[in-house]
Amino acid sequence: MMTGIRWLLRAVFLLVFLAACGTFIPRPLIAPVKASSAAAHRILLLSGPIHTDIAIPLDEETRAAFSFLAETGFPLGHPDAEWLIIGWGGRAFYLETPSWAELKPLPVLRALTIDRSVLHVDLAGDITEPQPSVAAFDVSDDQLARLRNFIADSFVRDAGVVAPIADAGYGEIDRFFEAKGYFNALFGCNTWTAAALRSAGLRTGLWNPLPQSLRLSVSVYN
Repeated sequence: MMTGIRWLLRAVFLLVFLAACGTFIPRPLIAPVKASSAAAHRILLLSGPIHTDIAIPLDEETRAAFSFLAETGFPLGHPDAEWLIIGWGGRAFYLETPSWAELKPLPVLRALTIDRSVLHVDLAGDITEPQPSVAAFDVSDDQLARLRNFIADSFVRDAGVVAPIADAGYGEIDRFFEAKGYFNALFGCNTWTAAALRSAGLRTGLWNPLPQSLRLSVSVYN
């Protein structure tokens, strides 16, 4: 009995140690050279208890870069939309858990093991700043273009066409799409978000499985 408890405590300590290292060891280790063009765009990191999304300004360049979404019926040209919000996650948990009240055992099990991935796409109007769940970063034209490309490349395509998931969404506007990669609890939605931010020239922690560690690392290194 005592041996089992010791092993459990060691495992918990190891995970805490790895999470701390993942937060405070920056990635990339050396700060990238600053972009030559001035920061002209604001991007947002939106975080909840276990999940993060990225919001990018819905300007004409963004609408053009994501025109493939409009071709599926997604209302990219909504007149009141100011932000395009994208998140990546496990298929079962993402689709079947719109709220904590709808939590089910099977999606949790899939999230703790391995699952196919999806992208959740939504629109937002004005987003109030500052607030605890929103972190903002100013990026250049080139950095924003790289971020758009990273996100666009995360969609699964068949003959160049993205794959929307039928009858999947939390509301009238948002949509789910098939995504590249596989999800698990150690390398999940927040590690994808971190990789997306790095594509825009920002620094994150080496490993950020939780929103809290990602928010802390980006605040330290940017």
